Amino acid sequence: MRVGLSRQQYQRIESQGNPRLNTLELAAQGLDSEIMLIPKEKRQAVVQLLAESKDCSTQDEADEQALVDNPWQGLLED
Repeated sequence: MRVGLSRQQYQRIESQGNPRLNTLELAAQGLDSEIMLIPKEKRQAVVQLLAESKDCSTQDEADEQALVDNPWQGLLED
């Protein structure tokens, strides 16, 4: 609602997927975030950087796959 998306629009995005880029940008803005495209060859470096920023020394393959499967995990944790 902070960025002009109704609850129904947001639910449609979650259930049907495939939103337009400007819709994703609005959702990101509401989460005080931004959308980034990361080249596949740089993905591992980004995952490692994110793991280090959480004071994690290493991240095993299962944790990495979980992040790929659900990139929103832990996003809103205190």
